[in-house]
Formats: sequence, C-alpha cells, structure tokens
Amino acid sequence: MKKTSTRLADGRELIYYDSRDDVVREAVDHRPLDPVATASQIRHDRLLGDSVAIASHRQARTYHPPADECPLCPSRDGRHSEIPAADYDVAVFENRFPSLAGDSGRCEVVCFTPDHDASFADLTEEQAALVLEAWTDRTAELSQLPGVEQVFCFENRGAEIGVTLGHPHGQIYAYPFVTPRTARMLTSLAAHHEATGGGNLFDEVVADELADGRRIVLEGEHWVAFVPYAAHWPYEVHLYPKRRVPDLLALDDAARTEFPQIYLEVLRRFDRIFGGRDGGQEGGGDRGPRAAGAARTPYIAAWHQAPLHAGHRGEFALHLELFTIRRTSGKLKFLAGSESGMNVFINDVPPEAAAERLREVASK
Repeated sequence: MKKTSTRLADGRELIYYDSRDDVVREAVDHRPLDPVATASQIRHDRLLGDSVAIASHRQARTYHPPADECPLCPSRDGRHSEIPAADYDVAVFENRFPSLAGDSGRCEVVCFTPDHDASFADLTEEQAALVLEAWTDRTAELSQLPGVEQVFCFENRGAEIGVTLGHPHGQIYAYPFVTPRTARMLTSLAAHHEATGGGNLFDEVVADELADGRRIVLEGEHWVAFVPYAAHWPYEVHLYPKRRVPDLLALDDAARTEFPQIYLEVLRRFDRIFGGRDGGQEGGGDRGPRAAGAARTPYIAAWHQAPLHAGHRGEFALHLELFTIRRTSGKLKFLAGSESGMNVFINDVPPEAAAERLREVASK
C-alpha cells in the first residue's frame, strides 16, 4: 500500500491509498473554496449522561446531487470534485460539513472506489483489503489527535438509511468522548469480569454462538459471523475475529487476509435476502456480487473498537455490526414509540430465522 497526503483548496487534508507503489499523486484542487467554517459543539445531557453534537453548519451540506455532480467521483472532463485526481483506489478526506470538528473531534469521508454505481459488495478482495488498510491507518492517525477518546469507522448505505450521497463511501468519526453504546458494553464487560472471577464476556458470547450454531451465518478460520441471540434489527449480523483484539491495529496478517472473503460474502448475502418486488433474486438466484438491476439492501455497518484510554481496553473485542432497517420486501423497520421513546426494541424477525435466511442465499 502507498499513502499520499495532500491538501484541498480550503486546507482540508486528502489522503490517497493506492495498491501500487509507483502511483504519483500530484493533482491540485483548483476550486475557489472558502475556508471551512464550522460551529460544532458538544453538549452534555445531565439526565441521560450522554453527549449531543450541535452542528448547525451541516444544514448546508450537499443533498442528493445528480450523478454527474457527485463530489466523491474523480475530477474528470473539466468537472472538479472533492478528489482532484482523475482516478483513485481509495481516498480519505476531512468532511467539508463535519459533525465533529476542532476541539470536538474530527470527521472524515472514506471513498471505497471511484465507480459511482458500485457498492462495497462489488469490490474485489484486493480492493476490500485496501479499504481495511485505510481504516486501520486512519484509526492509528486519529488516535494521536489531542482529546480523541474513540475512533469509529462506519458505512451508511441507501436512501432509506438517510444517505445523501449515492457514491459508495463510509465515514470515520473521532469522538472526544466514549460513546454511550460502547460505555454500556464496557459496563457489562466489567460486571461479568467481577461476577465470574475474571471471565471475558465477549469471549463467552462468541463461544456460546459457536456452540449453539443456529445463528451462525458464516464461519472462517479466523472470523465468525452470526445473528446475535438478542438481535435488535430484523437482519443483523455481528462479525468477530476469533482471536480477540481491541482494535483494527491489533489484527494479525491471517485475520487481515481472510477478512475480505468473509465480509464481502456477508454483504452479498444481504443484497439477496429480499426478493420479489424489490428486484432481488429470491432463494439466492444470482451467485455473483449482484444481479443486474437488483435492489440493494439498505444497511449500516459499524466497527466497534476499544476506547483509547479505557481501563483494561485489552479485554474489549473488536467487532463489526451490520444491520438493515428493512424487515421484509417493501417494508421498513421504523423506530416508533418503544424504540425511540424508551430504547426498547421490538424485533419482528426471530434471530434464528434471519440466520437461516442468510445461509440460504450463500454464494456457491
């Protein structure tokens, strides 16, 4: 992998990650951009004990532009985008409309491919491996910024999720605090450790799923993907390395090599689980990355890494959580009163049934 750092016209950092060492990145951003002005602010909720980012400047962010005006495509044919080069492998840059900025953290955009019409599931294993290297490198770099407590790599896909740019991309947030979801995991981890005299809750969860077997979606030598026993979402898969590590930096070479194989297969199954009127292939159908014209399943893919300064952070288990808000063909799972008002989820799809469906649509 070759890494090249440069600056955009308004001073934001842009980083190219290339699979070839001989690539030269000298393209200049010629856009007449004003300096980025942000008003990000973190406010603490005294009742709930969590934090909220107030970012009024995001109201002006780019919203569903036509494909020929996509800011994440390469700059070609006289049209300038956020990426000055005419082509790229993976590109990462500071978000022009960040939720977190300055003392309140940092937000970056990760462009997985220059192909506007592709998806992560369409990547080759080599391309997916390069994205993993970019995630790992950005985790390392952002962890060194003053005040950063947690680094979160994620992807939102689909208009149903709220994505405003159709180009295949993800984001990275560097939070100045430990997120509430991670804090709850750490509390459960500590309580289990004390109750069992040193047992690790993450290890137990993975071991229990492997022993039960009914919710296993896919298992490799170094990774296992399963629908959790208490899944919150209709189709939800958790992907764990079998050797517990706290973050992406700690993955060994064997796990890095196998990850693209496992993750791409899981994503491709997500695109096959809904058939009929959604345009997918019922019962599997297409066995390639994606059938021509097939609908893509909206999803959120979220990496959970140990906070940087948490006590006993080595006990935390790196894992990726993937879920969709679609519960069946043509129907979405909305967060209504119980979920939004009380954070008590009601799942219409039994986890065992979801896992069975995801096994049914496996690639040959």
